[in-house]
Amino acid sequence: MRSTRMVTETPKVSAILNLLQGCNNLKRLQKIHANVVVNGLQHHSSISDKLIYFCAVSVAGSLSYAELLFRHVQTPQTQTWNSMIRGFSQSSVPFQTLGFYNRMLCFSLSKPDTFTFSFVLKACKKVKALTKCEEVHGCVIRSGYENDVVVGTGLVKCYAGNECVESARRVFDDMVDRDLIVWNAMISCYCQLGCHNEALEIYDKLRNENKDLDGYTLVGLLSSCAHLGALSMGVRLHRIACEKGLDREMYVGNALIDMYAKCGNLDGALSVFNGMGRDVFTWNSMITGFGVHGFGDEATCLFEQMIRAGVTPTSVTFLGLLCGCSHQGLVEQGVKYFDQMRSKFNIEPGIKHYGCMVDLYGRAGKLGNALQMISRCPFQDDPILWRILLGSCKIHKNVAVGEIAMSHLVQLGALNAGDSVLLATIYAGQQDSQGFARMRKLIKHHGIMTTPGWSWIEVFEQIHKFAADDITHPDMNVTYEKLKEVTHRAISLGYVKEESLFTMPGSCSEDFVWTSSTCHSEKLAIAFGLAKTPEGTTLRIVKNLRICTDCHVFIKYVSGAFNREIIVRDRIRFHHFKGGFCSCRDYW
Repeated sequence: MRSTRMVTETPKVSAILNLLQGCNNLKRLQKIHANVVVNGLQHHSSISDKLIYFCAVSVAGSLSYAELLFRHVQTPQTQTWNSMIRGFSQSSVPFQTLGFYNRMLCFSLSKPDTFTFSFVLKACKKVKALTKCEEVHGCVIRSGYENDVVVGTGLVKCYAGNECVESARRVFDDMVDRDLIVWNAMISCYCQLGCHNEALEIYDKLRNENKDLDGYTLVGLLSSCAHLGALSMGVRLHRIACEKGLDREMYVGNALIDMYAKCGNLDGALSVFNGMGRDVFTWNSMITGFGVHGFGDEATCLFEQMIRAGVTPTSVTFLGLLCGCSHQGLVEQGVKYFDQMRSKFNIEPGIKHYGCMVDLYGRAGKLGNALQMISRCPFQDDPILWRILLGSCKIHKNVAVGEIAMSHLVQLGALNAGDSVLLATIYAGQQDSQGFARMRKLIKHHGIMTTPGWSWIEVFEQIHKFAADDITHPDMNVTYEKLKEVTHRAISLGYVKEESLFTMPGSCSEDFVWTSSTCHSEKLAIAFGLAKTPEGTTLRIVKNLRICTDCHVFIKYVSGAFNREIIVRDRIRFHHFKGGFCSCRDYW
């Protein structure tokens, strides 16, 4: 009797499974579910698993309906748990993934597998649950999945998402078998956390193990090259991309444009731009490249081409555009494009756009307009805007507006060392000894520490990092000897060192010369580059701070004395020094 019932039920089960296989919307699934209940098959494991999988995982499904179905499953198997865990890990409420995972461990005989761990780790990354990630890692080891490449990749990504780069690296190093996906995950981890040297070191290991790379590997590595200014490495990666045909991929081409622009090679960026298909990101990358190099005319010209090509600009487009207008002093054009954001393209300006406008007015000496821009924007309580205004006050030696900006920074509780020094410099420039003394007292009283300055230079595909007054680099003796020669030749051409403002305890900021003995990091990087590279080689320097006036003047003389092009990227913009002149024309 039992075998007869199974024979008669089998065609029904097969028919329902076939219906579920072709199901593509929730309404149809509910009809199939009704048919399942009518035929008494709601406890059939294959059918219930298919129903739950569709509701939990399909874009046309419903997690709430999946939960309803799940509650009626008498003995959920690993596959059933995985459907619920996967569904919530991909949802807007990934935290609920952890609840299902905990219930699976505590109340079920089913054991987690590769898919369980992968989706739980994905949820831990999303909700920044580091402690849970470590707990899951322990369960992975106890369950014997520590050598599973999929789970290992999930652990690397999860630790990276929780900013635990050392834990991610340990997992990576301990993996017996590593596919390209986990290599890419480790490179991406370093990129996301700003460890760009380490990302390039991972690439060296990748090559040593004769592993191939794909477009995602290239994009991660090109991003690190862009941040470090590692042009030679970027060029080599471009060559590899061409050999593999990956340069034809839009996202790789966009990364190449970004790399060349951020490494100071606009010709290289333009060459890539002109030789590829273009999406909005392509246009944005090139416009932004022109903007940060201070070539506002070129940025606006390219923007007009973009509009004629029928490409709709984004907020990023306007950031690059306004940046270029600001650095070149194109006030009228900048105002026009800012107004067009809302009126023509229905884009609401953000804090960065307002920052560009404050900077645009401020650099041009229109400090009243800059104040009005802040007062009528929705971000007037953001210290960034007042800090930008304060910087403009230093350029134009305006004490009154500088004090207004400073008072707002104090009210917002956002005062930092750079702000205090900016106002102190403004007072010093106006021979206001009382104001200068107040700032000096404020800095000492609060023990305000400044950000240490660093400069990077790439020489023969190696990145060399220098701090102010650095004595740690292996070639410091050669560097300082060369710097003596460089300084002597600059002085012979008319360079006069800017004297210090005052001595301040604490770390050294390169926004100002604190003591006459301070040797800024870009001077050391340039001296090292001159000592180590053949005549005529372009030197490319990347700084983490804004270049100071003394160094700017110094590098102009050095570029003429040694007949070298020296490109400096500081935290604000690019400066191209050549023949004793700078591309900024001293408008910075």
